[in-house]
Amino acid sequence: MNLLKAPRDVQSARSCTTTFVARGLIVLALVLAVFAAPRDASAQTYRFNSVAIEGNQRVDPATVLTYAGISRGETVTAGQLNDAYQRVLDSGLFETVQMVPQGGRLLIKVTEYPTINQISFEGNRKIKDEDLEGIVESRSRQVFSPSRAERDAAEISKAYVQNGRVAARVTPKVIRRSENRVDLVFEIFEGRGIEIERVSFVGNKAYSDRRLRRVVESKQAGLLRALIARDTFVEDRLAFDQQVLTDFYQSRGYVDFRVTGTNAELARERDGYFVTFNIQEGQQFRFGDITVTSDIPTVNADTYRDVLRIKSGVVYSPSLVEEAIARMERLGIRHGVDFLRVEPRITRNDRDLTLDIEFALVRGPRVFVERIDIDGNTTTLDRVIRRQFDTVEGDPFNPREIREAAERIRALGYFKDADVNAREGSRPDQVVVDVDVEETTTGSLTFGGSFSSDAGLGVSIGLRERNFLGRGQTLGASLSVSGDEANYSIDFIEPAFLGRDVAFSFSSSYVDTSNDNSLFDTTYANFRPGLTFPVAERSRMTLYYSATYSDQGGYFGASPTLAAESVLGGLWSSAIGYRFVYDSRDVGLNPNAGIMIDTGVEVAGLGGDQEYVKSTLRLVGETRVFNEEVTLRGVLEGGAIDFSGTPTSRAADRFTHKVMRGFEPNGMGPTQSGEHLGGNLFAALKFEAEFPLGLPEEFGMTGGAFYDIGSIWNVDTIGPPLPVSTSFKPRHVVGLSLFWESPFGPIRMDFSKALEKEPFDIERNFDFSVRTDF
Repeated sequence: MNLLKAPRDVQSARSCTTTFVARGLIVLALVLAVFAAPRDASAQTYRFNSVAIEGNQRVDPATVLTYAGISRGETVTAGQLNDAYQRVLDSGLFETVQMVPQGGRLLIKVTEYPTINQISFEGNRKIKDEDLEGIVESRSRQVFSPSRAERDAAEISKAYVQNGRVAARVTPKVIRRSENRVDLVFEIFEGRGIEIERVSFVGNKAYSDRRLRRVVESKQAGLLRALIARDTFVEDRLAFDQQVLTDFYQSRGYVDFRVTGTNAELARERDGYFVTFNIQEGQQFRFGDITVTSDIPTVNADTYRDVLRIKSGVVYSPSLVEEAIARMERLGIRHGVDFLRVEPRITRNDRDLTLDIEFALVRGPRVFVERIDIDGNTTTLDRVIRRQFDTVEGDPFNPREIREAAERIRALGYFKDADVNAREGSRPDQVVVDVDVEETTTGSLTFGGSFSSDAGLGVSIGLRERNFLGRGQTLGASLSVSGDEANYSIDFIEPAFLGRDVAFSFSSSYVDTSNDNSLFDTTYANFRPGLTFPVAERSRMTLYYSATYSDQGGYFGASPTLAAESVLGGLWSSAIGYRFVYDSRDVGLNPNAGIMIDTGVEVAGLGGDQEYVKSTLRLVGETRVFNEEVTLRGVLEGGAIDFSGTPTSRAADRFTHKVMRGFEPNGMGPTQSGEHLGGNLFAALKFEAEFPLGLPEEFGMTGGAFYDIGSIWNVDTIGPPLPVSTSFKPRHVVGLSLFWESPFGPIRMDFSKALEKEPFDIERNFDFSVRTDF
């Protein structure tokens, strides 16, 4: 029995042993698996007793430690060490960065970015180096930054896109130099400017495409297109074109006008754009009933109604409403009514297409101007900008006055950009006006060439500074020389004399002519200071003093009168005078019509050798008809000079200029021995029409027709024979004109025929003139 049981126990023991060994192996495998598993890098920690920095040459070690942010003795994880590495790299100071733990010591190895030795531009012809230097941020002697160089390349590309060169490419290149320096070169491929082949309009009925093309800034490519910049496509210009189209239509009563879309389509050959403006004109509205009401008990509406200049039936224009509001608010200031606001309440009458305007006089919020802050004027003095404001610190705040001041600042032409904004001041009832400007160039040096049938070929040079020493003053000098004449001049204008709306000016000129194309030589010198100030909204008055020296000599003709005048030698005149100018063209009640009155009187005799009274008048009226396709213009000119002392007048003092077309200068009027003497009186009435010729607008050519009637008469003579044509005898001239707005300047050609003239008159059947500045 026992023998039979023994083997069973042995088997049981063997089974237990096998189970124990298997379990042990499993446990061992699990332990090995745990120890063999990868450990979390963040769990690794470092503790550095010292930090060493290698490779830095310009950057201070403390700067590197500041970016790293690791303190001595501080325990940091591997993740924190990686963050320190990233901060040092992101500083933009180093090209490479390494963090090397060495037990209790951290070694930071850096390679500094090189400094820029010089910046140059290659391949640019359309944009000058100095203009590109103002665009890029990178500068010589600064640390080179690849990201900044890439941004600079992108900005240069944008500048070329603004110039219509959408295919321009800019690549920054680095040339290594010694002492860890580099030359930064921007390689520029300008590409070809893409022109506007066609500007068209869809939806226009009142005005033709030809008329609207004269409104927008985007121009079609025309003759000599290589010399014209405005035919190049610039996408940003389209938004401006939409605004000017809106202003054009609304100023003519189309209050519902809107641009529904603008499409600029690139030609299949990718060499030109076709620009299309989709518009909705709507109906034209006129002013209906115009009334003024007052919500302020102490303000009489009738008083303000008297300053309105809007009449019922006139084509509606927002600018006329704005001008009326400005006049009423200025009247309120003069009457001491603070915070007066004028609210235009418009009632639309679709049946008769009129707009009734009720100007409501209300009390505005009690808000004051705390201060006016000006920033960005590096050259222009603060006072030049401040005097554009009618408001000063402490005055009631008037948003309209601030907007008008902003327009005046922009109109100065001293700034590339000018932003005027109002923000809340230190209290809710205080406003701070911020003026941010960006200066632009105000000086110009011009070289010019001219040609006319009178003086032949001429050259000129001029220097002009519109913001002299940042004071808002104008200083100019010019020199022009032609075949028989030399002209030198200098002028100066202070637009705000003694801080008021009074312009002080002085001009000085010297003219010397030879007798190649005249009967005698002349020398003329003049010095003239004056004051100019506003008289009304569209008129200005100038009071001046004039000191003049004149001499006519070298006479070689047969007239006793001219011979006697030439031996008088040089004469001085000392005179005072005034000039009054009123101009409502393009700014009056009718945007298509206006007048200009220019009249003056000069009285000499305050010392000097001559005594006379000289009066001149010029009256111009013009209007556009046939949907503004044709311009009609009428001009009335006249002058009179009366010598009350001795000596009598000379040809150099009398009217000898070209009074009307169809005759030579000094080619009509009184004559003696066949030689023209000039006259003490002249008058001319001129009518002119300018119209399209049906040619493509890009040619820039229009036609004209004119009819002139005028005369020069009345003269004092010395000795026989008696002069001829001393009384008023009108001459009549008709003619045709050709106008060309060429790339070289405006060219005019006149073809004329005298219908009525006197025997000794000298005709000129063709006139050609051109002038350009380059």
